Amino acid sequence: MIEGSRETCWRRWFVAPVKVQLGQGMSAERISWTIALGIVLGVFPVMGTPTLLCLLAGWALCLNHVLLQVFKEAMYPLHLALILVFIRLGERLWGAPLISFSIPELLGKFKADPLQFARDFGMAAWHGVSAWLLIAPVAAVLIKWAITPGVRRLAESLEKRKEVVK
Repeated sequence: MIEGSRETCWRRWFVAPVKVQLGQGMSAERISWTIALGIVLGVFPVMGTPTLLCLLAGWALCLNHVLLQVFKEAMYPLHLALILVFIRLGERLWGAPLISFSIPELLGKFKADPLQFARDFGMAAWHGVSAWLLIAPVAAVLIKWAITPGVRRLAESLEKRKEVVK
């Protein structure tokens, strides 16, 4: 492995798109909100929906789609890990019985009654979404609050470089 390659990937995939947006006049505040929403929407507990949610949020809030998608994609491993966490939190929130996630048991339930299987897992999805809905707004604000100083420093650094070049 080439020394510094981790930093290069970090800079190429995360810092560079932020720099581009700062260079095009997007404010540090708006970039911070975009990143925070990309992260929070990226862990939405239903497979296949974070991309659509980011597209809708980007369109509705006039956010940068590239930044939303970059940070949403970075959350994919966490997204997979948190699906069960959100479902379990939702089950506790609603006082629902814990659903088994044993693969042989799931296959047996599906073969026995596909309609009941769909109902059970529809409720599991609802439990996960309801827990996410409680956590997501707080998480978005905290993430935005945590990253804004770094994005501001990056903006100031880019501004200073422009002044030196002039």
